[in-house]
Amino acid sequence: MASSPCGNSNFDSGLEIKTRSVEQTLIPLVSQITTLINHKDKPKKSERTLAAIHRVGQAVSVAVGRFVTVGEAIATENQELKDEMGQACFEARKAGDAIAQLTDVGSALLSQSDPRVTVFSDRTGMVKAARLLLSSVTKVLVLADRIVIKQIITSRNKVLVTLDHLERVSTFQEFVQIFSQFGNEMVEFAHLTGDRQNDLKDEKKKARMAAARAVLEKCTMMLLTASKTCLRHPDCESARINKDAVFHRMRCALEQVIEIVTEARSCGENKSLPASIYDGIRDFKSSVECLRENLYSSSPQSVGSQLEVLVERTEDFTDSAYTSHEQRQAILGLCQLARQDTQQLVHAWVEAQSAHAKEATEDMEVAILKTCQSVNDLRRELHKVAVGRASDLLKVHGEQLPLRALKAAGGEGNLEAVAEYSRTLSEQKEQLVETCRLLCHVSGSEPLEITCIHAEETFHVIGPQIISAAQTLALHPSSKIAKENLEVFCEAWESQLCDMALLLREINDVFEGRRGDKRPYLSLPRPGKHSLTNLKTAKAVKLDAEEQTSMAKLGLELRLLSSDMDTEVEKWEEQEHDIVRQSQSLASMAYNMHLFTRGEGLLKTTLDLFHQAEVLSEEGLQLCSSLRTFSTQLVDEEKSLVVTEIEKLVALCQQLQMGAKTPVQGKTATFQKVDSSIQTTRGILTVVLSLLPFCNKLNRKYKSERSSLGSPQDWRERQDASTPVKEEGALNSKSSNGFGVKSLEQHMAGLNLLESK
Repeated sequence: MASSPCGNSNFDSGLEIKTRSVEQTLIPLVSQITTLINHKDKPKKSERTLAAIHRVGQAVSVAVGRFVTVGEAIATENQELKDEMGQACFEARKAGDAIAQLTDVGSALLSQSDPRVTVFSDRTGMVKAARLLLSSVTKVLVLADRIVIKQIITSRNKVLVTLDHLERVSTFQEFVQIFSQFGNEMVEFAHLTGDRQNDLKDEKKKARMAAARAVLEKCTMMLLTASKTCLRHPDCESARINKDAVFHRMRCALEQVIEIVTEARSCGENKSLPASIYDGIRDFKSSVECLRENLYSSSPQSVGSQLEVLVERTEDFTDSAYTSHEQRQAILGLCQLARQDTQQLVHAWVEAQSAHAKEATEDMEVAILKTCQSVNDLRRELHKVAVGRASDLLKVHGEQLPLRALKAAGGEGNLEAVAEYSRTLSEQKEQLVETCRLLCHVSGSEPLEITCIHAEETFHVIGPQIISAAQTLALHPSSKIAKENLEVFCEAWESQLCDMALLLREINDVFEGRRGDKRPYLSLPRPGKHSLTNLKTAKAVKLDAEEQTSMAKLGLELRLLSSDMDTEVEKWEEQEHDIVRQSQSLASMAYNMHLFTRGEGLLKTTLDLFHQAEVLSEEGLQLCSSLRTFSTQLVDEEKSLVVTEIEKLVALCQQLQMGAKTPVQGKTATFQKVDSSIQTTRGILTVVLSLLPFCNKLNRKYKSERSSLGSPQDWRERQDASTPVKEEGALNSKSSNGFGVKSLEQHMAGLNLLESK
């Protein structure tokens, strides 16, 4: 019991730790207290043991004193928490003093005759002090966390007020003024909620927060153009419908964020996730496998009912008009096989119960294995159907034919053509919505289920918005703002298709067991970093609407390019090849820069971004070195093509490096430097993306030639000559990679997300 001071329910039952930052802050304290409680109770204590106990006890006491000082300052600044925080701080200080007294054991000689109560004579007192300390410190942290929630609510309220003003404006001048204020408030809200999202422990809440923030990010751009279009064409009904839909969706997303951070139980919250086939299979297998331990853990009727519910859910697949006859028959066949195996299991189960068996019989064990295998086969078939359907749709929709046709028809003022292509887009929308529903069934985790639902809702909403925007353009074909508005909604559709491709990859990773752990980012200060400045609202970055739009578009392009690069490097057989490793590193750093444009990830300030750009340029130059080494193996025409692209890449990397090192002052100059850095990075990725498939093809070709008996002698000579250069490049690459990662680790701990850029 003493070994787990924090594992007992003596903690305040209302103090549930919901964020990683609070949890991580408590870890060192728990470790030190556990050390004190778990000391070996020997008759004789050495001077070293006594000194160590005394040192740890005093360290805990000093740390608690500093911590309480900050807590008391927070209580002074936030009157609504003053009483609770004051009481928690009092208890923490009292417990810290008790631990200091109990660990003041003096020397080994004195401790044997000293009548004072110490950790050796009052172990129970030490445990009580430890429990009180952990409970009170946790309460202080949880109360401090309420300040963060309060900041998010205050920020949301400001956004809502400005949103109401925006909806009612009647002149362009008034709109521009208010939208500038709205943009600044949205940047602040995005940063606060981004920190909160990364800090949440509950993966379902984190996924819901990500979905709501994605809606707000895309809708901010849509709101700008939809409002401008409505102001330019105030009597246009389709423009009004388009604008109203954006405002409604933004308000819903803002409300969802607040529901998550305050844990409010709205109608949306009470509505549970749709029952998925994955969950049904998991629960069914659990019931069946429990029979090995307990023949009476459930009844044959309940297991049979579970299977029928599971089979009923497969109707989403079999009833779909887009499921082929062969796929439908395969699913129905596997459902029937699962029924037969379950019936055999029930028969063996009833016989075992009749014989008063205490554990599963051999016949039951065989039936359990067969039943589990049949539902596994069903899951595999359903996964194949859903993922195959999604992949095919993404290939077809990648051409964007209906969108291009709608833009052209709208620009020509052809309402009939707009109506025709609108029907085509609506059909595609229905296909995508249904496919998202099928992916939800096989996603394999609740966060991915939430992401599938978000994708489904997004396609369902944006489809009609594109149509209303196209109708507005057809009614006003010479309107530049109506054309721009349609373009923005089409870009949102394309962006969601890209998100769906990423979602598809994650679902495959989960299915194949390749899901990796993500590096956590903590929004509360780490241990030793607590100060009042960390807990006050930081100033938001002052970007106007045009700058926000530009930044978001560039960031999206970086994400798409980095995703394409990841896809290309996966096609290489030699995953340890220098070109592969360095390209992966470039893609990863570019993705970090994309997250920066969203107010997420490890890069918190423009200084971080510029440092990342510098590291990326160094890695790009290392890649150029590896490509030059590779080019020595090529023949004239092939070599010429690669060398030309290398020269482009070198020029871009040097441009990025020089730009990142050039100091600037002022908001405008800083934004221009950010914009230039991201644009140059985009250029670098574009060149690398063009080289990867070509180099992969050549690498396979020459590898085949080298392995054959007829390989030319000069190939071996060139290879031998190039080896030292290649090794040097690889070493430099590792060094550059290490520097980049180390730098990011350093920035993680102490940088403020909302520091002025």
